[in-house]
Amino acid sequence: MTADQEPALLRRWTTTLLAARAGREGPDPAPYGRNLLARWAEPQRRYHTVDHLRAVLDRIDELADQGGEGGELELVRLAAWFHDAVYRPDRSENEERSATLAEKALTEAGLTPHEVTEVARLVRLTTTHDPDPGDLNGETLCDADLAILATDPDTYREYTAAVREEYAFVPDDAFRDGRATVLRHLLSLPRLFRTPYGAAVWEEKARENAERELAELTDSNGP
Repeated sequence: MTADQEPALLRRWTTTLLAARAGREGPDPAPYGRNLLARWAEPQRRYHTVDHLRAVLDRIDELADQGGEGGELELVRLAAWFHDAVYRPDRSENEERSATLAEKALTEAGLTPHEVTEVARLVRLTTTHDPDPGDLNGETLCDADLAILATDPDTYREYTAAVREEYAFVPDDAFRDGRATVLRHLLSLPRLFRTPYGAAVWEEKARENAERELAELTDSNGP
């Protein structure tokens, strides 16, 4: 994260938290935002970085602008800030630990029990990216998080290379098997994108990219 990026992101964080708080009193949002940005800038990250956070926030805005997807958008934005706030590639409980962090921080920051519970639920939902029908908040967050799958082939290759760097400690065969499992899960979903806009604009390209990557992983395993 460059020096000029932090103020803009902190402004987005502050605007979101104050909007979610809806005029209620609470502590200064800035220290919470700086803590989150420091987490997103940790050295073990290669894909799950501040750039990913910004991209998810931008895609939430895109969904809101294009489709007016409904739901509680400020809570969805807060969930984006927390959804990978705890990230260790060698651990499997990152979403749960991120949700727990959200519960603690947002309670201190002045949100209501409903709001805190909903943000934490959304963070946990990014484990599967499989929201229930009609879950507008979940559909918006999951679509925004998966939108990287629908990028152009060069950007997609940069994304997969960054993911591989995060898991550099994993042997090639084990990484290919694990990554293939993730892709098969995603491709098995009836739809990768649940919002009308995501389904119309992102679905086809995302499946093409994921299917191509899965084929490459399978081919690299040999006969």
